[in-house]
This record gives sequence, structure tokens and C-alpha cells, in this order.
Amino acid sequence: MIDRSSLADFLRGRREALQPEDVGLNRGQRRRTTGLRREEVALLANMSADYYARLERERGPQPSEQMLAAIAQGLRLSIDERDHLFRLAGHQPPQPGPGGDHVSPGMMRIFDRLVDTPAEIVTELGETLQQTPLAAAITGDAAERSGDMRSIGFRWFTDPAARALHPEEDHEFLSRMYASGLRGIIAQRGPTSRAAHLAEVLLAENAEFREVWARHEVGIRPREVKHFRHPEVGLLTLTCQVLLDPERSHALLVYTAEPGSESADRLRLLSVIGTSVLPG
Repeated sequence: MIDRSSLADFLRGRREALQPEDVGLNRGQRRRTTGLRREEVALLANMSADYYARLERERGPQPSEQMLAAIAQGLRLSIDERDHLFRLAGHQPPQPGPGGDHVSPGMMRIFDRLVDTPAEIVTELGETLQQTPLAAAITGDAAERSGDMRSIGFRWFTDPAARALHPEEDHEFLSRMYASGLRGIIAQRGPTSRAAHLAEVLLAENAEFREVWARHEVGIRPREVKHFRHPEVGLLTLTCQVLLDPERSHALLVYTAEPGSESADRLRLLSVIGTSVLPG
């Protein structure tokens, strides 16, 4: 059962322990609130301020697991704190182990400081968990994706829009890379894993995937330099730096352009017109 009083106290305590700069927000002037405002937590958790406020006031319906996961990420909770939140709200915590959608507080602290840089946090299956506005302008809004389509490897073989992001000369390599990566994850996670499910669907529905899969290639690593085609600013040549969280099997990808290059100029232009994000 939900423990409304303890839940409200816990949420309030974690909110007041965070400062705006801890989560990439501007402090602003004449700030009197201790820690974050309720509205700021709601923004970070992508929910209404009224819904979150009712939880702190011991009111409203029992929050769903999806809502709790969003709050836990918005408040930058550790895994132990997230599990405690679930129990207070009357739910069993997510199963332990690698993967999952909850990003560690340490990685989120780094990500929060990259607001003006193309950056995203992804799972081992290439599911975007967090992305900066500039990353969304380049690769599409991850919030619009669901189910199997969250995986970039799955989208690569099923969604023409995923291929339109890259020049044609990169397509063959990317097909081999995604198939190789999926094969490696299945070897780690086993035949009942989500990776195995994605491979099963692709084998049944996509002829190109069947052809590439039959090569049994493994160990094809992503290239450090990546090329993206944007409909408004043109071709972007970006270097991708990767920070790994091996415990969660998450990766922080940060994209930069060589100073003085044409891509650097185009990236600056995109930061101005970035509201025109690509479709997910």
C-alpha cells in the first residue's frame, strides 16, 4: 500500500536537496525557494506541476510505475533511492541488473552541464534515454518513439527516416555495425533478452537484416567520426566521444565539430534554429 506521508516527506526532502544548477537550470534572480521548485521537478519529470504537487501534499491517485520512474530521474535519485520511492508508493522496484532506463546521478550530473552541446544518453540497444535540444535537432525527438522503435538498430532496418540521417556511403557499414552489435548483446544477455526479440522480429520482416545477419560478424565498433544530414543546415561531420557506465550498460555520447570547420559553423546555426527538430 502507498505510504502517502512518507512518500511526501521523501519527495520534499530530495527536491529541497537539489539546486537549479545541479540539474542544468538557471537559478534566476530573487529566488527564495530552498532547493528546486515543484514546477521545476515537474518539468524535469515531464509531468504537470499540479500532479507532482498533489503527491507532496499527500493527495491524488497512486502514481504509476511510469510516473515514479520519471520522478526518480527528474530528482536524480540513485538506484537505492529510486527503489525506496517505488516501495513508498506501493510498487515493487524494477528488477536489478544491467540495462533499464534509470540513468545514474553521476552521469546525469555530467549530462546536465551539456545543455548547449549535442549529447545523449543511450542504452546498449541504442535507446535514447536523455538528449539535449541540439541532439534532438540532429537525430530527432526521442520522446516520440516507443516500443521496438526506440532502438536505433531496429529503426535502421525498418524506418527510412533513420537512414535519411546519414549519407548513403555510410549505409553499408552502419548495417553491418548494428547487426554485429545486436549479435554481441544477445551473446551477453541470452536468447530471452530484448536484443534476441529485436533480432527475431528483424529476421522475420527484413531481407537486408537477414543477409547481414548471415555473415555472423562480431566486434564492428562505431566510428569516432560520424556524418549526419540535416534538412536545413546540410551535412554535419562530428566527432563522438563516449563515456560508459558499465554497471548500467549506458553510454553518454557527446558530439563536437572541429573548431573552424564548416560543420562547426553549421552546428552554431543549428543551435539558433534548433526548434525545427527532425521527426522521431
